[in-house]
Amino acid sequence: MSDTVHQLDSAKPTDSRDDEYEAMLKRAYALLPMLRERAGATEELRRLPSETEKDLHDAGLFRILQPKRVGGSEFDYVALIDFADVLARADASVAWNLVNLASHHWMLAMFDRRAQDLLWNDDVDVLIASSFVFPAGRARKVDGGYLLSGRWPFSSGVDPSAWNMLAGIVSSDDDADGVEYRVFLLKKEDYAIIDTWKSSGLKGTGSNDVEARDVFVPAHMTLAVKDVAGGPSPGSDVNPGVLYALPVFALFAFVLSGVALGNAQACLDDYIEIARHRASTYNRAKLGDLQTTQIKIAEASAKIDAARLIMRRTCIDAMADARRGCIPDIAEKTRYRRDGAYAVNLCTEAVSLLFAASGARGLYTTGVLQRQFRDAHAINAHIAFSFDAAGTNYGRVALDLPSENLTL
Repeated sequence: MSDTVHQLDSAKPTDSRDDEYEAMLKRAYALLPMLRERAGATEELRRLPSETEKDLHDAGLFRILQPKRVGGSEFDYVALIDFADVLARADASVAWNLVNLASHHWMLAMFDRRAQDLLWNDDVDVLIASSFVFPAGRARKVDGGYLLSGRWPFSSGVDPSAWNMLAGIVSSDDDADGVEYRVFLLKKEDYAIIDTWKSSGLKGTGSNDVEARDVFVPAHMTLAVKDVAGGPSPGSDVNPGVLYALPVFALFAFVLSGVALGNAQACLDDYIEIARHRASTYNRAKLGDLQTTQIKIAEASAKIDAARLIMRRTCIDAMADARRGCIPDIAEKTRYRRDGAYAVNLCTEAVSLLFAASGARGLYTTGVLQRQFRDAHAINAHIAFSFDAAGTNYGRVALDLPSENLTL
């Protein structure tokens, strides 16, 4: 498989720290042989092996979006795409956990400084899991904070994490106030981990359920969704960088979309390598000489290249807007969600096309193709990548109807 960066120079990071960025990418590439070797064991374990976790920490990869004031890299948002693209070429589960957990350092920077200090003064490398399924949590306001209860699915990387960002809906006794969407930061002792992650794809992400019952969460350990819709946040006084002025949930799909990209690229690279040397079982014709093989390569690569351009350009444009002090309107935010879902769907189509073109080879559990296929469809199953949901909401807003996504 080729380990070259595919088209990363099409839109470079915009913070002028190219050497630092490229050095970090090289560290990520250096991990690929080990990650490929461990991929089977990672699936069996159903979470990241401790040695993989250590490798990611040692390389500084969990901290790519953490503020520089606490020793993080504070790269541009496009780093989530690029580093997932790299790591997913070895193991999509590892890439999924890396960018998911790295994005929580980014989000923590938007909380009240007291929350940031509580976590980072204790351990700047702290891992924070999440579940942003808002209806899963119910909270009510009490003196000094909130009482939170719920059971949340899909909390990826929860086992090694010391904290968790859990979404909930705050109901009010005053009907005039309606409901509020809010994120709650809970320490590990305040919730139970329920071993539910027995999945067909992304098996190594450890995306278990978590449950909390009437946990008191101080107000400064919570974050209102409306306060991270773009522009200043509660953490802006200590983290004034434009990275922390991006609209969190409008760009939500791009936290994880690079995983689909790298997984699809690996599938294509493997297919090309095999087609160069393999002959048909039935007539010994060289697969690379067949026009059908050549067309499949062209179609899959076009889908992957288009997806990469969409993902990277959206993230880079969002940073450029933030630098200008521009907060995207609802039409732009729904476009972000539309494009994030569409780009991942392109990657899934590419993997499915290559899987079908590979014939019986893809059936063997000893090969990587079956894992790439399973992981592609597991990624695509995430609600952020549902084009039906994202497309419907985009169409509604385009037709001057109200958005149905209350997190935007």
